[in-house]
Amino acid sequence: MEFQEVVRHRRMVRRYDTSRPVPTELVDVMISNALQAPSAGFSQGFGFLILDQAEDVARFRAAATPATGAEDWFAATFEAPVVILPCSNKDAYLDRYAEPDKGFTDRSDAWWPAPYWDIDTGMAALLALLTAVDSGLGACFFGIPIERVDVVRDAFGVPARFRPIGAITVGYPADPPRDLRERRRPRHEVVHRGHWAGS
Repeated sequence: MEFQEVVRHRRMVRRYDTSRPVPTELVDVMISNALQAPSAGFSQGFGFLILDQAEDVARFRAAATPATGAEDWFAATFEAPVVILPCSNKDAYLDRYAEPDKGFTDRSDAWWPAPYWDIDTGMAALLALLTAVDSGLGACFFGIPIERVDVVRDAFGVPARFRPIGAITVGYPADPPRDLRERRRPRHEVVHRGHWAGS
């Protein structure tokens, strides 16, 4: 598929054809492409946990589902053959920027204008999402409730230095793609050139 087609067809897919397993090699391509993401200082502070066994997916759902309000939360009800947890590693950035060519030897995060460890992991996740589309798959990135992040980490032995920034479900879409063009904000409200006019 041409790149512009991939971008146009990217959607968050919430229903999957559970009768079709996702080939391991397609998930491996998603992760290989995610590892090509840029990272500040080439810190590469991201890691990925692949859950492609039904019992692991069910364990993730149980760990990630909040105790109250679960009926309104996507992860409590999704049926997907694969879940990928993109995790950021802040320490990798603090360590990298403490090196002589960067010089922030106190390892402080106070000077960072934004949490690049999470941003870079998000860019890696987007590459995985685009790769899913290119492979004929559907995928959905969603957040994990803050009070459940450590529960998920503990359930799967994710090291303390890694923190899931969300989760990605993967599978073959059960429904035809939705046309979201009319729901997108008009370009003139989002894109500015030369000066940010209006509010």
